[in-house]
Amino acid sequence: MEGNVHSKEMAAYLLKHHSEQLSSIIVSADPRLHYSVYLDFAEIMDDNPTLSHFIFAKPTDYLPIFDQAALWAQKVIWADIKQRENASVKDNIHVRINISGSPLECPETFPSIGRVRVKHRGILLTIKGTVIRSGAVKMIEGERIYECRRCKHRFKVYPEVETRNSIPKPIFCPSQRPKFCESTSFQLVEDNKICHDYQEIKIQESTQVLGVGAIPRSLPVILKDDLVDMVKAGDDVIVTGILTAEWSTDLKDVRCDLDPVLIANHVRRMNELKSDIDIPDDAVLKFKQFWAEFKDTPLKGRNAILRGICPQVFGLFTVKLAVALTLIGGVQHVDASGTKVRGESHLLLVGDPGTGKSQFLKFAAKLSNRSVITTGLGSTSAGLTVTAVKDGGEWMLEAGALVLADGGLCCIDEFDSMREHDRATIHEAMEQQTISVAKAGLVTTLSTRTIVFGATNPKGLYDPEQPLSVNTTLSGPLLSRFDIVLVLLDTKNPEWDAVVSSHILAEAEPKSHSSEEEDLGTIWPLPMLRRYIQFVKKYFRPVLTKEAEKVISSYYQLQRRSATQNAARTTVRMLESLIRLAQAHARLMFRNEVTRLDAITAILCIESSMTTSAIVDSMGNALHSNFAENPDQEYAKQERLILERLSLRDEFPEVISTGGSICR
Repeated sequence: MEGNVHSKEMAAYLLKHHSEQLSSIIVSADPRLHYSVYLDFAEIMDDNPTLSHFIFAKPTDYLPIFDQAALWAQKVIWADIKQRENASVKDNIHVRINISGSPLECPETFPSIGRVRVKHRGILLTIKGTVIRSGAVKMIEGERIYECRRCKHRFKVYPEVETRNSIPKPIFCPSQRPKFCESTSFQLVEDNKICHDYQEIKIQESTQVLGVGAIPRSLPVILKDDLVDMVKAGDDVIVTGILTAEWSTDLKDVRCDLDPVLIANHVRRMNELKSDIDIPDDAVLKFKQFWAEFKDTPLKGRNAILRGICPQVFGLFTVKLAVALTLIGGVQHVDASGTKVRGESHLLLVGDPGTGKSQFLKFAAKLSNRSVITTGLGSTSAGLTVTAVKDGGEWMLEAGALVLADGGLCCIDEFDSMREHDRATIHEAMEQQTISVAKAGLVTTLSTRTIVFGATNPKGLYDPEQPLSVNTTLSGPLLSRFDIVLVLLDTKNPEWDAVVSSHILAEAEPKSHSSEEEDLGTIWPLPMLRRYIQFVKKYFRPVLTKEAEKVISSYYQLQRRSATQNAARTTVRMLESLIRLAQAHARLMFRNEVTRLDAITAILCIESSMTTSAIVDSMGNALHSNFAENPDQEYAKQERLILERLSLRDEFPEVISTGGSICR
């Protein structure tokens, strides 16, 4: 009786607040599909606190009643709109509860996966994690109808999760008639078999929230009906559902345990969430004001942004610029035949010990929405790409580092210590941005639109006379896939050492935390930097101007003529790299067109990665590149020098006459 009362309350709530959702479901075409009605728990709490308490405390009983109420509510609405064609009451309707913004986001009902205990069983529980495995979509039988042979009473029996979805045979007749029929003889009514889609995924807690020395735990999640195939491996998800237990598989000589499992009611993907919500209008306004202030000295504004990258490392202007350009990336180009030219740039840092390579890797991972950090020695080809695992008698694929970082950043430290055949697996992922797998009868292609950020030590003492492939023991094909390869040599320089040591000691001193508004003109804080990179990637699609095309084309032809030492680097890929870096710099400068300034900056970036065939001698070692006091004047000199070397001084006479195009 109580359930009936609550069912009416639920139907009234749905009619009051969600009649639009129900109307759209009624006029949908296919009556056999499963449909969802999305409710906010916070709204239910405001409207009917008692009902919200029951849903939270006894979801196993009340969620099916809510589904039934949604069916009733449909019938009420259908009575009004049945004259429309295709209008029909859908039997397969499910209520999905979204707990965001409600008191259920407290640690008690939203624990990390490692803290899930028996006390959480039976309540509406929410957990957050990364999908590490998504199983195949299967069909399971939803219910069976039995008929009692003695009193002809028909009743339904549902599958039990505890016994891995097997449907138990009834023990006695559950008939509620005045005279109890205690028959134990039943027959199965075969004419109506109801099946559901069913998928098991495994989610693991994200490493950012772990304590010291903790190993990330994982939890299986069951998705049914319209929730299947909503998420793929590598997605960050928030799952609301009911925690229950199932018997572990009955293996010989293995103790049978109960394993926790979450039956999902609502699944929310975090990936789109992160990039959409994080950029409010006031932040965009701040960016525009910032660039309005630096309209006359744009490079000074750019350097203020770059100072926010890895601020604990002193100087290293070239590396910070390279990191920013790599994270922002160019625009992906798809031609008429469907061939794609990647938009993501890759960066390799080659350097002596103690030159801050891993610091940059860690910081870049913080700036990216989605990132995976791995070291070369602990990575196999299967761990980087995809692993075939046997799960309950069938083979399935488990995503590796590059697939998990799809659409984000994959940082590989100690790149040189990877085994040769493991390194070869990265080739396809870096250029074609796919991984082709043929393992254990599973032949498939997975997408890996990933930025690869590598760090490696040179083999022994770095010899500037030798080509890069000899110094790093990396093959030519792999080196040509990196847009920028920066060499950081720890040469002895007394002035530089004095400046660096004073900077490090100043960092170590305790600072007084002032509550004043941060000044974007001097240094950008991490959240702002992250938003900025997200914003420019999303909103700007820069196109090349004729000037920029001319500069890039001349430089590429010059490099091809003089490429004796760096033959591995001066392929057509280098031309594509120049275009990508110029586009990334235009995005960094908050513009939608690639000007000569962007093209020349891209050349300077590539130049600092060329150790021998350098046109510009003024760059020197990337490690000792500091931020210029007057970057716009500095740039004017470099521009004049590059245009002279590229024999383009007749093309742009205004540069030579005024001593620079932007220098005011």
